[in-house]
Amino acid sequence: MKIPAATGAVFSFESGFYFLISVSKITMNKEHDFFQLFNQFISESQTGKRLKKDGSRVRTGTVVRYGVVRNELRRFCLKEGYHLRIKNMQRAGVRDLKSEKLYWKRFYRRYSDYLYAMGCFDNYVGAHFKVLRTFFNYLKTEKSIVTGDFHKHFYVRVENIPITVLTPEQLQFLIHDKGFETALPEYLQKTKDIFVFGCTVGLRFSDLMNLTNKNLEKNGGAVYLRVRSVKTSADTRIKLPEYAVYILEKYKLKTLLPVLSNNRLNLTLKELCERAGWTFEAGKERERRGVIKKVHVQGKTYRFCDLVTTHTMRRTAITTLLSLGMPEIMVRKISGHSANSKEFYRYVNYAQQFIDNEIDRVYSTLSLPEKPQAKTADIY
Repeated sequence: MKIPAATGAVFSFESGFYFLISVSKITMNKEHDFFQLFNQFISESQTGKRLKKDGSRVRTGTVVRYGVVRNELRRFCLKEGYHLRIKNMQRAGVRDLKSEKLYWKRFYRRYSDYLYAMGCFDNYVGAHFKVLRTFFNYLKTEKSIVTGDFHKHFYVRVENIPITVLTPEQLQFLIHDKGFETALPEYLQKTKDIFVFGCTVGLRFSDLMNLTNKNLEKNGGAVYLRVRSVKTSADTRIKLPEYAVYILEKYKLKTLLPVLSNNRLNLTLKELCERAGWTFEAGKERERRGVIKKVHVQGKTYRFCDLVTTHTMRRTAITTLLSLGMPEIMVRKISGHSANSKEFYRYVNYAQQFIDNEIDRVYSTLSLPEKPQAKTADIY
């Protein structure tokens, strides 16, 4: 008996008969291992086999986030006894589609409950489902696995977290108060220098720690800092003020500034600001399932110094420039934000508060003084 040649087919022998089985049909009915596919997704993103829509490579920080989501999903499955799998739904009937829709709807609810029960807030939970949506798009476009559009119902929550910035007066204190500086131990002096420089140039922490002499440019008597952002590939050229140049001249290292880890710098920044006396209460609010919650540390209200992190440097630089009157287009040129950046306009709105306060202060001097009330004896 002749076995017909067929592309994309396999043959099996059973009870003396040959059977032609379509490989595509096997694939359609096959249940794929979720974590095996997710590992491929991470690996191809890391090696450059998977690229972004503009053809550029996926950033290292993004790949790290993929790994965080994968590890958390593993813990979720172990703790909740949940079986994650992927099905190809290309030839699924109505009944199968309804069943699959219910499966992913149940997963979304249970995984959300799991993350919120750990004390996570909307931004963190939303970031997880954003990665999962990216993963499902990868399965469809690059692995030709049609999973349906159920992942589009993974709601990505985003919360508007209040930003913590230094006022111009606070920044001026750190720059010019030599008595405060000399009273600090050496490790906090380094922290202060990094912090002041970061609050001046507005670079992201990763870019700040990678600065070398190659990033400096001297033109006449001026010193410029030239940087290409690791995150956005945007080029930035910033003229450095004298105090920033003085900070760089203090260190003779391979990098322009002492290199500290993000966690270490976050800890020493809090200590620095506490020594500066910035211990006034500063409420911290976060959102969970869209509901605003007041956050406390060990049962106490947060102080300003508790909220200062490495992100404060970039936020302070942008807000200071805006609040002191620099046009938005120039500030965006320094910060590397796009013209329609939602993040940038958070700084604009926050800086407006400083501008409003100054306007109130200036115009208060033009207010008419209150007329003194006449005494009874004067009337009669």
